[in-house]
Amino acid sequence: MSDIRIYGANQNNLKNIDVAIPKHQLTVFTGRSGSGKSSLVFNTIAAESERLLNETYSSYIQHQLTHYAKPNVDHIENLSVAMIINQKRLGGNSRSTVGTISDIYASVRLLWSRIGKPFVGYSDVFSFNNPTGMCPICEGLGYVDDIDINELIDFDKSLNEGAINFPSFAPTSWRGKRYLYSGLFDNDKKLKDYTKEEMDTFLYTEPVKLKNPPAEWPKTAEFEGLIHRFRRSFLLQNNFEKNRFIKDIERVVTSRRCPSCNGKRLNENVLRCKINGLSIADFTALPIEKALSFLDQIKDDTAEIIMKPLRAQLEAMNYIGLQYLTLDRETPTLSGGESQRIKLIRHLNSPLTDLIYIIDEPSVGLHPEDIEKINDIMCAIRDKGNTVLIVEHDPDVIKIADHIIDIGPGAGKNGGNITFTGSYKELLISDTATGHALRREHHFKTDVRQPNQFIQLKNISRNNLQDVSVSFPKHALSVVTGVAGSGKSSLIQAGFEHREKTIFIDQKPVHASNRSNLLTYMDIFDDVRSLFSKKTGMKKSLFSYNSEGACPNCGGKGYLKVELAFMPDFSQACEVCHGTRYKPEVLKATVKGYSIADVLALTVDEADRFFDHDENITHHLHTIAATGLGYMTLGQSLDTLSGGEIQRVKLSKYLTDKVTEHIFIFDEPTTGLHEDDIPTLLDRFEQLIDEKNTVILVEHNLTMMTNADWMIDVGPGAGLNGGHILYSGPPQGLLDVESSVTARHLKRYIKPSL
Repeated sequence: MSDIRIYGANQNNLKNIDVAIPKHQLTVFTGRSGSGKSSLVFNTIAAESERLLNETYSSYIQHQLTHYAKPNVDHIENLSVAMIINQKRLGGNSRSTVGTISDIYASVRLLWSRIGKPFVGYSDVFSFNNPTGMCPICEGLGYVDDIDINELIDFDKSLNEGAINFPSFAPTSWRGKRYLYSGLFDNDKKLKDYTKEEMDTFLYTEPVKLKNPPAEWPKTAEFEGLIHRFRRSFLLQNNFEKNRFIKDIERVVTSRRCPSCNGKRLNENVLRCKINGLSIADFTALPIEKALSFLDQIKDDTAEIIMKPLRAQLEAMNYIGLQYLTLDRETPTLSGGESQRIKLIRHLNSPLTDLIYIIDEPSVGLHPEDIEKINDIMCAIRDKGNTVLIVEHDPDVIKIADHIIDIGPGAGKNGGNITFTGSYKELLISDTATGHALRREHHFKTDVRQPNQFIQLKNISRNNLQDVSVSFPKHALSVVTGVAGSGKSSLIQAGFEHREKTIFIDQKPVHASNRSNLLTYMDIFDDVRSLFSKKTGMKKSLFSYNSEGACPNCGGKGYLKVELAFMPDFSQACEVCHGTRYKPEVLKATVKGYSIADVLALTVDEADRFFDHDENITHHLHTIAATGLGYMTLGQSLDTLSGGEIQRVKLSKYLTDKVTEHIFIFDEPTTGLHEDDIPTLLDRFEQLIDEKNTVILVEHNLTMMTNADWMIDVGPGAGLNGGHILYSGPPQGLLDVESSVTARHLKRYIKPSL
């Protein structure tokens, strides 16, 4: 059996490594956060596989595909086609659902077209994206946009005073003048004093030519009521002005369930067709587990050929822990972990073999109970004759590996070497950070805080939670546990979303482009540029690659996109600034022998020594390093950060200035963290609590649970089988709750404290 052989891998922080990866086995890549795992697996192996595959297509087809630059590697032997299953959310829009993205809805449509009564048409008519099937009012979306008159209009103002509360309708704008110059209104009259007739004219007049308009009125223009004009200008699909005024549109426009189809997306005729009393929309609104029960009740031999693969697809969703999802759930609302599992299921039933499956942290968002099931899925993909490569930190996933490759020993510039290859048993006795972490014994902490003040959540009802009440201790570390879909997030969101002094720190990307970096996010790039200006005597704006200092050839991007007709576009480092982003004269100006580009290439830890006399800059750098991100470079674009890194960068900003008496809520803060990096994060939580804050974690990681002062377990299962508070109290007491799957996994994880 030939191995995949990699020679001279130098991508990112990799140190010219050679490594062999066995084919048709399950290999797990381990190592500290930032050690180089993703650089090897995704940026080298996956990128090269996709690049070579794309090159087999015609130049015209290549032009339509994503272009992958050749990774920094000498060569790779025996490489197969790679299927990449990452944590990227499925995305899409309101027309994309769990049913459509998984192709399950195609089978459901076929079923209703064959045995639904009365017959209303073939399978296409059951699509809410088809004009013949969609509701004509909401056009298959299930909701309609409403304009909040009280947000759009200030009734205490006149037209001259800017009564239309929207930027592009200001009195001086061309849209605003369509009302001021119409001659239909007293422009100094408060809108609250309008008669009903005047208000109806102002708001609801259909486009009409004015009779004898004032001289200022444009000759060819029609008068149109404000509601019609606003709807046409900002609510129609694909209107280019939407993005310009998105914040104001969100303020003025509210969505509500379509009054015609009641949110079911389909027209009345299609919804008449039913199987055992349910329309197709009723069926897709059932949780997966209930949908399976419904199929079991259908007794029709002609439908069995359709139901067999449909049932297999739903059973796979149920098995992998997604039984609480509904087929009509919109894909943008899915978490990264849910998206990843749906992608996995799609590949499970594929007849293709001899592929490389590359999976990024499949444990993300999963309770230990669910990890056992996803392990089975990954092993099944391997057993079909595929090679499975997994980047992972979770001990329960590492344990199932046929082969393990550990990268390190540290992070960033201190990583990039192969520190171990071998079996799980061999890893356990190895002198690596991963080996040490896996050997470590765990027990509940002995100095658990004894709370005397509580935050009361009362009568919470949301999703699968029904009239739930629970208390969180103040100035303590609380961990909320339970299987995926049990109701943890619903509890936290419903209980804290409107509570004052509550800070949610999640993994959603910060609004950043490739022009933003750690320094801009922490608001200290200005200080760095001021320092360079002061020491060199040059203008501060020259030290910004977004301003005067930008390389004129690439505009401060550091690269150029090259378009080659029917060949795919590709990017290459700018030949003038060589990727540094700056003008040559700016690069010649140095402080302590470093140019501004040299400084941006420093890691946080290295930069701390460079700025040793600037207290404000070093203070911010210390807070970043304190969250375990000392390996990141100052100039790293924020759009390249992982979810866990984003969360720690957000935390850094709050650690910079002492905040007291706040509630900090973290959503799975251990995402992307090696077990040896967790103590660093725990220290930051302790710091927040010492400063009189309350910290609440929604978490699946067992190490984090053992360090809690208080635990709240939600369950016992997911969806309809969840939504109950199984336990609330000191961690040790959870072990006595027989109905808790969290307790079962904690028991095998901890050792009795001495």
